[in-house]
Amino acid sequence: MGNTTSCCVSSSPKHRRNNHSRLEPYRPEPELSREDTACNLQHISDRENMDDLNMEYNPSDHPRASTIFLSKSQTDVREKRKSLYINHFTHISENKHHPGPVRRKYSSCSTIFLDDSTVSQPNLKYTIKCVALAIYYHIKNREIDGRMLLDIFDEKAHPLSKSELPSDYSMHDPEQKQIYRFVRTLFSAAQLTAECAIVTLVYLERLLTYAEIDICPANWKRIVLGAILLASKVWDDQAVWNVDYCQILKDITVEDMNELERQFLELLQFNINVPSSVYAKYYFDLRSMAEANSLSYPLEPLSRDKAQKLEAISRLCEDSYKDLKKSTKKRSVSADNLSMVRWCPAILS
Repeated sequence: MGNTTSCCVSSSPKHRRNNHSRLEPYRPEPELSREDTACNLQHISDRENMDDLNMEYNPSDHPRASTIFLSKSQTDVREKRKSLYINHFTHISENKHHPGPVRRKYSSCSTIFLDDSTVSQPNLKYTIKCVALAIYYHIKNREIDGRMLLDIFDEKAHPLSKSELPSDYSMHDPEQKQIYRFVRTLFSAAQLTAECAIVTLVYLERLLTYAEIDICPANWKRIVLGAILLASKVWDDQAVWNVDYCQILKDITVEDMNELERQFLELLQFNINVPSSVYAKYYFDLRSMAEANSLSYPLEPLSRDKAQKLEAISRLCEDSYKDLKKSTKKRSVSADNLSMVRWCPAILS
């Protein structure tokens, strides 16, 4: 530290007083910003706001963020409700003496209607229908500003069949039935589960968010295929191989499937984790969308056998919860039950 070339050398206060005959007035130094101090630490407020921004734009990662498909479906739902409201009162005014049939079933004191779909065991058929409807709303209500179209998802550059595509194939939106048939064919041939369909939708929205692209008539099939391919490998223990999908889609090659999977993973930044809270959010949002679009799950009266099974499952969950509560219970007691340790004098002989 005594070397004159050291960067830490500074004159002592005594020498500074000798160099100045009189005291200078006090001048406060200007406050230095974080950039001037070369401090790269992030302020705590910035970190909190960053979480809010990520939550807003990454619904596939955060359980509290609203799903994209649900927000895009609400526009059409409002219009449908208005038309149904008008048609309902028009029908009543025209057929006062002949009311229409009651389509929806409601529970009563004597009969309880339940569907066979739960968050742990969704109904396969209706889950695929809901996922197809969500993809339909993604395509229909996409951005119009013309986001980039990645070549790996372009069906014209990488066709799924040898049949020639029409010249205006990218101008017409597919119908919901067409999307449902495509997804159902893959799921039935590969014997995939309903949970895999929900994870497929999570990966699809994560891709659209991370890669900043839109799903459109020109790329929806390959995007859905890549999401199903990845979801089946992550979710199922015995995943379907890429060569098996080539048996379903006869005109696609294994090299194309491998490249599709590789680029899909890169665009996801290899983030294939789906928390249980995110999975549950997507499941219940799919049910909400189905209810708003009159795509209700099939309801059946609660039978005696099913009621006994539900009661047994409820007791099993209650017992496991009690055991968990006992294991995590704090080892503290009140003063009334406090037992003091008595010390007795020991006699040493």
